[in-house]
Amino acid sequence: MQTTTVLLIILAAVVAILIVLFQYFHKSKTRGKLRLLLSFLRFIALFSAFLLLVNPKFAKKDFTLERSNLLVLADNSSSIKNIGAALQIDSILQKITSSNKLSEKFNVEQFRFGVDIGVLDSLDQSDKATNIVKALKSLNTIYGNSESAIILLSDGNSTLGEDYEYYSENQKFPIYPIVLGDTARYDDLGITQVNTNKYAFLQNRFPVEIFVSYDGNENVSTDLSITLDGNRIHSQKLNFTKDINSKVLNINVLASSVGLKTMTIDIEPLVNEKNKKNNFKNVAIEVIDEKTNVAIVSDLLHPDVGALKKSIESNEQRSVRIVKPGVDLKELDDIDLFVLYQPTISFNRIFDLIDKVKSNSFLISGPKTDWNFLNNIQNSLTKNSYDQKEEVTPVINPSFSKFDISSLVFDNYPPLETNLGEVIINKGHEVLLGQRIKGTEIGEPLLVLTESGLDREAILFGENLWKWRVQNYRENQNFNDFDDLIGKIVFYLTLNETRSRLILNYQSFYEGNSEAKIAANYFDESYSFDPDAMILLSLKQTGESNIQEFPMLLKGDFYEADLSNMPSGEYTFTVKVVDENISKSGSFRILDFDVEQQFTSSNYKKLDRIAQSTAAELYFPDETNELINDLINEDKYKPVQKSHQNVVSLVDFRFLLGIIVVALAAEWFIRKYNGLT
Repeated sequence: MQTTTVLLIILAAVVAILIVLFQYFHKSKTRGKLRLLLSFLRFIALFSAFLLLVNPKFAKKDFTLERSNLLVLADNSSSIKNIGAALQIDSILQKITSSNKLSEKFNVEQFRFGVDIGVLDSLDQSDKATNIVKALKSLNTIYGNSESAIILLSDGNSTLGEDYEYYSENQKFPIYPIVLGDTARYDDLGITQVNTNKYAFLQNRFPVEIFVSYDGNENVSTDLSITLDGNRIHSQKLNFTKDINSKVLNINVLASSVGLKTMTIDIEPLVNEKNKKNNFKNVAIEVIDEKTNVAIVSDLLHPDVGALKKSIESNEQRSVRIVKPGVDLKELDDIDLFVLYQPTISFNRIFDLIDKVKSNSFLISGPKTDWNFLNNIQNSLTKNSYDQKEEVTPVINPSFSKFDISSLVFDNYPPLETNLGEVIINKGHEVLLGQRIKGTEIGEPLLVLTESGLDREAILFGENLWKWRVQNYRENQNFNDFDDLIGKIVFYLTLNETRSRLILNYQSFYEGNSEAKIAANYFDESYSFDPDAMILLSLKQTGESNIQEFPMLLKGDFYEADLSNMPSGEYTFTVKVVDENISKSGSFRILDFDVEQQFTSSNYKKLDRIAQSTAAELYFPDETNELINDLINEDKYKPVQKSHQNVVSLVDFRFLLGIIVVALAAEWFIRKYNGLT
């Protein structure tokens, strides 16, 4: 307590005494014990009031020693076991934890990481992927406001998430990598990536894109072969040099039979190649035999109609009929998809039919579209048309996710013609193409896909689509890019679920078991999601007799079974709702692929770059003691003594206020009782 406060308390007591002496002892007629009692009560009231004004406080200082955090990140992915570094990492961790000086200087926290990050209790090197950036982000979030350093125990091969080398720009504290595994480089041939569609139609050719790389200094050659369900369908020789160390192959494969097909791409390994795990890759294709009937409804004679028919029928599994709005509706009973070209009031019956049969549609509007009619007949969108024609060029939306559009290029495509106007879309949607007028993006959609429950719709705001098909031919001497875009839109619109109380969401194949999950939506009799159901999944591997049962866990608005620990192979399953006669079955295949087996040596160069970019250094396992000493001797990690002053009031104002009230009330009562004024 400060001296000033003590003096003020003494002064308050003196002033209170003086006031009491003046009131009860100077010319006062009251005598004896009564005067002493009344003067005491008055003193208590006055002194308490003065104490409230002084409000004495007591300050206490607490001293703490704040140490820096040393965050140890240990790689728990299977690649550590594959490269024989499991003993290395255990030895390094033992040295770090046994250093008393390190523990005195730092708060040492240990974590393991792979697919996710967690507190380190033990390492089993079982994670099927390595996400270094996710681990770094988590530590930045937790320890970002304190002085910290990271020791990263890894081989530097990240197989999931962002590239950690570029993330280092956002890193808040130094990273000291200790490189695990073999740092020597070996000549290696590998299939780095295979791109293909998940689905193909019967008797159609589907593209396969193969990336092959070579790491070495010699001139080498190898044979690449592709087999489909065990039958070789393609082979060719590849040559590589130190400078020509990668090739991209584009091959078209015929889908000759229906079903789930396994395609194996392999390359012949080098004579002394150490890593042969990346010399082959399996992918799966599901071949579908479905005939899709499409009706193009148009009241106009326009080249767009013919271009659409040619484009859609480029897929032999699709049949197109061109009809007028006044067609006999019985002729449209077998139609799976309606393409509505520039609707007017004459389309009234067609819209009623679409609404009745719950069919999906592809709406194409233009200057001849009757927007007053269209705004009233449907509720997917409204457009305030200005009846002003304008030419608009397409702008690709890079965030579009309904299907792959990476191959689309519209740089030299001619503009479409449309009416200007503000568009409001009333359903969940994704814009595939935006509008640009005279080089300026206007923020309006040109091609958009909507989805609401089981209903899907595509909307194009422009005519003269035929010019795009012609431009595609002018550039490539074929119509493939344009036809592929229209084909993907048609496939998206015709791939629909039937109304069911139990809907399953799963893939026909999974690349490795790390992502094998089956989801289910279950609805009650009123078709509202039922979060209280008990759903079981029965799983059987082909060739095995035992059946495993898994409860499907509630995850928000769906149920899910995680099959990440299942070995590769073919599986059949049944999802059943307990106490209900409702079930669905399916099958899938887990491909034998482990991305962590693609590496035989560590990526120490990248680890060195991230160390330098965060003002740290790279170390090797035999330099662990040197790292420990460097951290102990580093001045910026010295513990800092901090003081915290805790100021506490010595009086409780409510308590003093109560004393004042009681003292004054008692004084008043005694005075009145004794006839005093």
